[in-house]
Amino acid sequence: MKEEIIIAGFGGQGVLSMGKILAYSGLMEDKEVSWMPSYGPEQRGGTANVTVILSDERISSPVLNTFDVAIILNQPSLEKFENKVKPGGILIYDGYGIHHAPTRKDIDIYRIDAMDTAIEMENSKAFNMIVLGGLLKVKPMVSLENVLKGLKKSLPERHHKLIPMNEQAILKGMEIIRKV
Repeated sequence: MKEEIIIAGFGGQGVLSMGKILAYSGLMEDKEVSWMPSYGPEQRGGTANVTVILSDERISSPVLNTFDVAIILNQPSLEKFENKVKPGGILIYDGYGIHHAPTRKDIDIYRIDAMDTAIEMENSKAFNMIVLGGLLKVKPMVSLENVLKGLKKSLPERHHKLIPMNEQAILKGMEIIRKV
């Protein structure tokens, strides 16, 4: 098993932390893991992306040109990464940040209205966990139990009280993701 994933959006959407949690979750399952963030100097509001590789075998390079899965959270990221999803791959996008939906026919496309759901939950910080839940529904590459362990590892201890809310957000994401 080898999954090559790009998560891309605006800084402040939890792109890098979503990747970190996914990477920690892979470590909890004794997988080989690569986590490579990329963001501009503006961090909040500028574009950010992270490449995560989960594999049963050694990872030769963290640098990728194509991906098995792309999670896209804004229009600039869709324009940059839609064509980099491997044929037969998966593209997940949040409807809130996309004005022109993906058009490829050789990949599976899923829409998740995570921002709208986070607003309904009255917790905009749950946005990235809703998206992560959608990913895990479509492609269960790590277990929910290990995601929660990864969350605990990546969150400062003072925020551990938020883990149950994050678990709810993940489960909600699993409910609302839809194939286009």
